[in-house]
Amino acid sequence: MIQRLAGKIILLWGWKRIALAFLMGALASFALPPYDFFAVCFISFPVLVWLIDGAVDNAGAGPIRRLLPAAMIGWWFGFGYFVFGLWWLGNALMVDAVNFAWAIPLAVLGLPAVLAIFYAFAAALARLFWSEGLGRILSLSFAFGVTEWLRSFVLTGFPWNAIGYAAMPVPVLMQSSVIVGLLGMNALAVLVFSLPSLLAGKRDLKTGFVVALVLVCAHVGYGFYRLHTANLVAKGPNVRIVQPSIAQDLKFDAEARRDILDKYLALSAEAPRSGAPKPQIIVWPETAVPYILTKTPDALQAIGDTLTDGQVLLAGAIRMEEPGIGQMPLYYNTIYAINDAGEITAAADKLHLVPFGEYLPLENILRSLGLSEVVEMPGGFTPAVTRRSMQVTSNFTALPLICYEAIFPAELGYQGASADAIINVTNDAWYGDTPGPYQHFRQAQLRAVEQGLPLVRAANNGLSAVVDPYGRIIDALALDAVGVIDATLPGKVQLPLSEHLRRLQFLIVLGALFVAVIAYFSRDRRRIG
Repeated sequence: MIQRLAGKIILLWGWKRIALAFLMGALASFALPPYDFFAVCFISFPVLVWLIDGAVDNAGAGPIRRLLPAAMIGWWFGFGYFVFGLWWLGNALMVDAVNFAWAIPLAVLGLPAVLAIFYAFAAALARLFWSEGLGRILSLSFAFGVTEWLRSFVLTGFPWNAIGYAAMPVPVLMQSSVIVGLLGMNALAVLVFSLPSLLAGKRDLKTGFVVALVLVCAHVGYGFYRLHTANLVAKGPNVRIVQPSIAQDLKFDAEARRDILDKYLALSAEAPRSGAPKPQIIVWPETAVPYILTKTPDALQAIGDTLTDGQVLLAGAIRMEEPGIGQMPLYYNTIYAINDAGEITAAADKLHLVPFGEYLPLENILRSLGLSEVVEMPGGFTPAVTRRSMQVTSNFTALPLICYEAIFPAELGYQGASADAIINVTNDAWYGDTPGPYQHFRQAQLRAVEQGLPLVRAANNGLSAVVDPYGRIIDALALDAVGVIDATLPGKVQLPLSEHLRRLQFLIVLGALFVAVIAYFSRDRRRIG
């Protein structure tokens, strides 16, 4: 039965092939949060393999023309995956619909169309080394590993919804990321998801079954082992996360500023729940402060009056840097540390800004066409020079991540060695009650596991949470809830690999796959010869 089904898929032609590729990509998106139905990938990727099996052109065509049918299948698969996985981006443009509603098709269809080019490249690269049986599956997993790596930095990078997340929906399945990293998991996930395609034939079926069994058992078994041997001791400070759920349109209302600040202050001043210790550190979300603090001493004084002795506030705000003569001021998306005297003691600026959201690429050209960034500041936001840790108190150092900086594991480097926790502040109210906030939270959750650090995540409307270094949620607030989280942070954990090996983990996975791909490809060439 499976063999007949595979044969029909391989022989599909025209719009039916295109439609099936699009539908399989769309189906794969349901493996992502908030659905986490990863079993669909065991359907979508085998069908993708069979579609690429049938993506052939005449033998006399040039190399580009020979790879074009496979690239088109990959593009339509990617287009379906990203349209259904990222449709919620259009919600951000509805906040200021008068100015940005026209751009909704670009966000909902245009960005997926661009991102799908990466998957077109993956299918073409896989087809270049295509062979029979297990060889073609190894080729596809290697190609997706390369492609997802490219997607993490090309054009500033946008590795949102990388395939590897589908294989890590719960903490027990997140632990492998400390061994192979997200980039390695991307390749291995595609390998396992694609293996059922071997059921359509007899070649390499037993070998494929053994490969699947080993990888799945190692993935699940290591997760259970690591969580079973976890020995967390509460060593960090007591923290409070404030989630006010301020409507996004109110944040642009100058008359609402004082009410917004008062809401933050009231939640910060609430007495701890019965039995909970007094928080030492209070965390507000991204751009929570509705003022330029260095220009508004009254706001700083109100914060200082609210904090009790020894408390420190970490608050997202916009920082303005005074201009030189004849120059415009510079604006930064910042986390401030403010003490109980209302004094700013430390600051960390956002390094990786959102294209079109916080700045305009090719600014001179696009502004001349009347375009602007969604969060409009004079000249746009300015990025930080470098990422650095933040000394919050004498015995607590934070690794600050603002908004979607949490989706770039490679950019975190290995600063976790000098930090005690990740502080991730964000404002996902732009996206409303859609999959976006859930996807964003999952990616931040994985950064805690990879760095071996607890995560404190403050989001304006959720999902706010305290997560331990194994990715387990200690406490959280639901989307659109109003309230606070009081928790004692656990200490960080020792990672199983040295810093040197962690730098090589992706190359080791990719190198092993490439050797296997070449071995199978050479085997088939010898048989043909």
